[in-house]
Parts: sequence; C-alpha cells; structure tokens
Amino acid sequence: MPTELKNQVIAVSRSATASTAATPRGGVRIFAPGISHPADGVAFLREFLLRPGTVASVAPSSVYLEQRVVRAAALTDARVVVELGPGTGGATRALLRAMPPLAIESNPRFCARLRQRVADPRLVVQEGSTVDLLAHLEHWQMPAPDVVVSGIPFLTLPVDAAQRVAASIDACLATGGRFVAYQLHAHVAACAELHLGAPRVDWEWRNLPPMRVFRWVKP
Repeated sequence: MPTELKNQVIAVSRSATASTAATPRGGVRIFAPGISHPADGVAFLREFLLRPGTVASVAPSSVYLEQRVVRAAALTDARVVVELGPGTGGATRALLRAMPPLAIESNPRFCARLRQRVADPRLVVQEGSTVDLLAHLEHWQMPAPDVVVSGIPFLTLPVDAAQRVAASIDACLATGGRFVAYQLHAHVAACAELHLGAPRVDWEWRNLPPMRVFRWVKP
C-alpha cells in the first residue's frame, strides 16, 4: 500500500454485476445525449434492463451532468475525493480531468471495465462497498476526504444500508468537506439531512433522465 497519496479519488460502487460493452439484444443502441463514451451507453442500458434495482438510470451520466457534479465538488483545494457508484466511469473520468485520483470499485466486471477504459496511471481500482468507506480509507492510509461524490441510487438501498452509508460519509468527511450526490429521486436528502443538514439542490435538465445534484458542506 502507498504510504503517501496526494490529490486522490476513491470510487466505491455497490453494484452486484456489470455488463461489458455490447449491443443489446435486437441490435438497438440507445445513448444519453452528450455522454462522453457512447459505448458506455450500451453497457449501462443492458445492465439497467437486467438489474434495474441496482442501476440509477437507463443511461450513464451526460457530459453536462459530469461537469455540473465537478463544479459542485469544488475540487480546487481537494486532496482526497471519494466517489460512490462510478458505474462505467463517466464521472470518474471527469474527476480525473479535474485532479489526480485513486479509484475503488466493488463490482469485479466494472473494475475490469474501468481498468480497460480509463488508462490513467494515477487511477487505482480496488473492489469495495459503500458501507465500508472508513475501512477503505484506512486500508489506503488516506486522510479524511475533502469531497464525497455519489451516484448510487439511494432509493433502491435498504433503509438501514442507506442510513449506514450516510453515517459513514458524515463520519469520514473532513470539516468543510463537500458531499455531492446526483440522483433522480430525493431519497438521499432524507438520509443525509440527519447528519449534514439541508442540502443545496440544482437540476441538470440536459441529462437523460434529468437529475438533481445535491450538495452539502460539513460544518
């Protein structure tokens, strides 16, 4: 394990399995407008059709949503960033462009896809669970993150698991740190508000489907 890591991103996903890039049955290709890697649209759609309860959307994040998330994260002074639910890696690549990262992913097939599609020597992909966030930080000898970015669909998590994820984010986030969640539903707000108070909420209408971007700043 590295003893010194600066300006890092940890990406953690709860997804059980992932699809490789392939055309869905019937040869139909459906992509979100403005997605950064169209092949990811095929993989995302197929996974959504197979396991809709573990995937937040019918399509990966658009470049517009990725940019809005990066702006909300305010990465200028961030040393450590945690991403929950990187999926096919669109937001991960956007974070990489903004700062040098480290990534952790719980899904073996998503891990393989991230390693293949994100050829960046700064990126380290390790399997992990969102509930075990503190353990991942300790394993990599990381300080408290300045930013936690989440794309996991809190609405589909069991109530106790959603509360534990929110509690772990609050426990590990540095004072003044930002928690940014991009979600279709507002369930994440109910979970995180118990720990971090009321969020600021913006909409990204150019995404498919339109997404809310929630932002908290830890007191």
